[in-house]
Amino acid sequence: QVQLVESGGGLVQPGGSLRLSCVASGSFFRIAAMYWYRQAPGKERDLVARITIGGTDYTDSSVKGRFTISRDNTRNTVYLQMNSLKPEDTAVYYCKAIVADGRNYWGQGTQVTVSS
Repeated sequence: QVQLVESGGGLVQPGGSLRLSCVASGSFFRIAAMYWYRQAPGKERDLVARITIGGTDYTDSSVKGRFTISRDNTRNTVYLQMNSLKPEDTAVYYCKAIVADGRNYWGQGTQVTVSS
């Protein structure tokens, strides 16, 4: 069992920045990859970024150049640095981990609201 806890969300004005964190804890052998997704009201949950245990990262074109994913493997923590935030970035941001047993684990999400 893996528990994921996101933090760092909040209300920010357009052009501002936030840094999200996701800490994994519990009984597991290894986390192979961690992901950030987001879900805006009335829309599907979409992939934002992912990073593997080796540090290979990916960011969706919608956030490329503005968002950066990183990971501290020793602390089982993944980060999402979000810069130049836009109103369309408003969503609940979810962390996901894939572990060696093949199971996916989701956090409860953290709200990011970009508004004046």
